[in-house]
This record gives sequence, structure tokens and C-alpha cells, in this order.
Amino acid sequence: MTGEELRIGVACYPSMGGSGIVATELGLALASRGHEIHFVSYAPPVRLKGYIENVRFHQVITDNYPVFHHPPYMLSLATKLVEVAREHRLDLVHAHYAIPHATCAFLAREMLAERALRTVTTLHGTDITLVGVQPSFQSAVRFSIERSDGVTAVSDWLRERTLAAFEVSRPIEVIPNFVDTARFAPRKPQEGRGFFRCPGTKIVMHASNFRPVKNIPGVIRTFAGIVSRIPASLVLIGEGPGLTAAHEMVRSMGLSGSVFFLGMQDAMDELLPEADLLLLPSEHESFGLIALEAMACGVPVIATDRGGTSELIDSGVTGLLADPFDERSMIEWGVRVLSDAALWERVSRAARERAKERFDQDRIVDAYAAFYRKVLSGG
Repeated sequence: MTGEELRIGVACYPSMGGSGIVATELGLALASRGHEIHFVSYAPPVRLKGYIENVRFHQVITDNYPVFHHPPYMLSLATKLVEVAREHRLDLVHAHYAIPHATCAFLAREMLAERALRTVTTLHGTDITLVGVQPSFQSAVRFSIERSDGVTAVSDWLRERTLAAFEVSRPIEVIPNFVDTARFAPRKPQEGRGFFRCPGTKIVMHASNFRPVKNIPGVIRTFAGIVSRIPASLVLIGEGPGLTAAHEMVRSMGLSGSVFFLGMQDAMDELLPEADLLLLPSEHESFGLIALEAMACGVPVIATDRGGTSELIDSGVTGLLADPFDERSMIEWGVRVLSDAALWERVSRAARERAKERFDQDRIVDAYAAFYRKVLSGG
């Protein structure tokens, strides 16, 4: 290290959700610049593979004791953050997702009395819109935001929702999600296609955690409308509470031969270029990282018009924004863009250019690095 690099602890969920993916990709990008990154969680993040220079993983182990109805993960995480901060002399802890990471970062900072430890919290979406507003969490979330040394949100929409729901005085800086546009890129013509593509069919894709907010029934009904008019297959990626119902819905609608369930996948940079269209008709999205990754691959996207997706997609130009329950409009646009090669190519190029110009990894990582410096200088 030259003295300019930072030692950063990253508290995040290790799952395929957007917050965990962004936390991991940001940490890896910072590590490639020489910063020392320490991931702290109950399992390795899914996009953390093998040995990577300047990256360490520290597992949180929670001991269960008969008196505990649930293992006290928050206390174990806060204690591990203190341990890592002391041993590796961390400059700051970046907490991704307010619950419980921002609270644990605050506890770690208070316990580490012998040296200053700054904390940064990034708000990702459901930690504010769904979980954080629950009465049992709201006061803790508000407290954790106020006591963070710096707070960011992934979209203007989420920032405004946070201010309205929690009435916090702590400034919130918007730093959007990002994508490595060199890795997430259109498929070269000579490269092979996926096993789920039959000759002459179009590939419609959806990837999520299959929670109710993702509107999986709307995905399936929209695809049913598309496939009734043009040959197509639906590729569903991910797992979650709505998966069993999705299987049953596909069977009951007679779509089993056209729908492929791939389960959890971490190589989205290989899968997304196989798609001709991505569906994301969520009840709302704070940003829509999977939509951005698809756009970088030149894949047209139909996404919800509720939330931060309007900061990503220029409707009719780089994709379509639609009411998530207006399946007729989504079907009509989907059929049109999949049937018109010139239109598809135009939307594909515009989507790729938008991803490169506004959300390329280098640009956003620069913004985070600058934010860290501001926090460490007391700004």
C-alpha cells in the first residue's frame, strides 16, 4: 500500500440480492485499485470466487444458547467488525442495507474506543421501502441512518422515500448502481447460444429473488401473451418464496415446454447476453440492477414504472417503462420489439450506450472513493 489506499470493511448480505451484488462488485473494484477490502458476513458473497489480491473474507459465527429464541446475529456481526477493525486497522466500515448492517457498524464504532472508525451506510431499497418501515424496525433504522458518518442511496427515488418515511436530517448522497460494461457486453455473433433456445425462438428472461414484490405472476402472464403470438422461451433465474407457486402457474397454464427454471446463477454476465428481452414488472424497484446489467449486454428491458427505474430507462428508447399490472401494454411492446429486427437493434444499441455513459463501473467507483475521502476528512 502506498498510503493513499484505504482499509475498508464491508458488511453485506452474501446472497444474490442487489445489495449483496453491488457490495461485492464495489469491493472487488476497489481492491483492483489497491485498496484493502475485508468482507464480513455469515457466508462468502456469491460473486466472491477464489483468491483475489487485497480481498479477505471474515465469517461471522453465531453461537446458539438455549436461552436464545433466535441466534443473536447482530451482536456477533458487531463483535466481528470490531475484531477485524482492530486486527487490520480499518479506516471505515461500509454497511450495505440498513438492517442490520448499519446498526452493527454503529455498535462496532462505539465499542472500538481506542481508535476512530468511520461508518458509511448505503440504502438499497427494501431495507427502506418494505422492511425498515415496519414498526419493529423503524426507530432503529432512523437511528442508524442518523448516526452513520455518511449515507448514500442508489437512486433519487429511494433518497426521497427515505426522507419522507424516516424524516432524517443526515444528508443522503445519491450514488447509483453500476455495471462493468467490459464484462457485461453483447454476445459476439460467433459465440454459442444457450441450451434453452430452439431454432427460431426468442428468449425472454427474468431474474430475481422471487419475492412478492417481484410480481412473478405478471412475468408469467406477460410471457404467455408473447408466446401466443411469436415463438419464444422464458428463462427464470433465481429462487425464493414465490418459486413453488411459479412452477404450479406454469404447469396450470400449459407453458411447461416453454419455461426453463435455472435456479440460482452467479454468472449473469454469461446468461444475460443469451436473452432477447428482459422482464422486470416489479411492484416497485429502487433501482433495478438486473435491468442495468441486461442493458449493458444490449438486451431491451420491460420494467416497472414505479420507483427508480425511470432514472435508468428512457421509455421507448432504451426499453419500456410500464405499469406492472398493465400486462397488455407489456405484451404489445414485447411482441413488437421481438418481431421487428430494426427496432430491436435500435433499442439494443441505445440501452448499451446508456449503461456505458451513465453507469459504467469506473465512473461510479470513483464517486464512492471520493465519498469515502469526504467522510474520512469529516465532510
